[in-house]
Amino acid sequence: MTEFLYWFLLILFSYFIVLFSYMHFSYKKEVLNNFLGFSGLFLTFTITIIVVLLMFQEASLYINTIPIFSLAFGLPLLIIGAIILISTFLLSLYKFIFKNKDFSRFWNSIEEKTNNRSKLRADTYRKIPHVLIFVGLLFIWYLGVIFVQNLSGSIIGMIPSENNMLHLFLTLIIVPNSITTVLFSLGWFYYLLFFFFYGFSLIILANEFTRKAKIFGFPFNFLCKILLCEEEKRSYGTYLYFAIGQLVAALLTPPIVFLTILGISSLADLATSQVGIRFGKNKIKWNNEKSWQGTIAGLVVCFIICILFIGFYWAIIFTLAFLVFDIFTRKPLDISDNLLVPIGCSIIFLLIRFFGNLDYYTIILNWF
Repeated sequence: MTEFLYWFLLILFSYFIVLFSYMHFSYKKEVLNNFLGFSGLFLTFTITIIVVLLMFQEASLYINTIPIFSLAFGLPLLIIGAIILISTFLLSLYKFIFKNKDFSRFWNSIEEKTNNRSKLRADTYRKIPHVLIFVGLLFIWYLGVIFVQNLSGSIIGMIPSENNMLHLFLTLIIVPNSITTVLFSLGWFYYLLFFFFYGFSLIILANEFTRKAKIFGFPFNFLCKILLCEEEKRSYGTYLYFAIGQLVAALLTPPIVFLTILGISSLADLATSQVGIRFGKNKIKWNNEKSWQGTIAGLVVCFIICILFIGFYWAIIFTLAFLVFDIFTRKPLDISDNLLVPIGCSIIFLLIRFFGNLDYYTIILNWF
């Protein structure tokens, strides 16, 4: 297992670099975003490290499980690092060969078009990718349910046998030799969701770090010039906060609850902003950027999503949480709702599910 120990040390070192870079390149005035984003990454990396260390203590996991998890955690870091090095080399080579070629006019025209874009269109460009991610993962979940049900007559693997996630995390730490039981109780779809956003977050982090550092290259840097406004160019793009928020939610909640939170963060948030921009006449007194019309539209969409996925009681809880998160961000709380909604809802689910023993009931599964 020596090679996996070296692999673990590489992962550990990479996590340290990511956390350091996040704070180093952050916009220092965004105190709450920096704190919550860093905390989300730190929590994710810490749980990852604890899980891997516990796996090393279980001999039965040496053959298949440890190699698979080690690759799943470490390979994205290695691939992204290689992409950065290759992109930086190609960019330097291009500048050396075509040093007289100046594309500043082209990029200036792109940025000018971005700055002149209407508020409605800019909001659509920013949030439609979030909706597409939700729809895509929901479609994969649907195909998975149909396939597994036809194959085995049940949906084991799609729905965890235990959804009290805080209880599972405490079991890992307190109960000896519980790592195997906990790992396999979560089901394969939980890991699909988590590792999707794990890789997605690392890609977005690399894109933002290389954009800020300027001496490195990355294939998606050009998107920043197209999607980001001037304010976002000073700080991090909202897509980074979205990625980190959903990564934490995928870690802390079971699949059905996570899909609910993802739906709230994409569809309900889109409804709030689109209705607010188009029809928002009654502004919220302490937050003139938002209107009650937009907030009500978001609440309706939020409630419908929650009813379908996790039932009436959780719909009430999450809708009230969404109301509070929406009307108090960015003013008076200068924090991104792309961070606060998924992380806040995840913590609410963890605590109420653990202390209140309130389970969820999913209507959407009855359709299958």
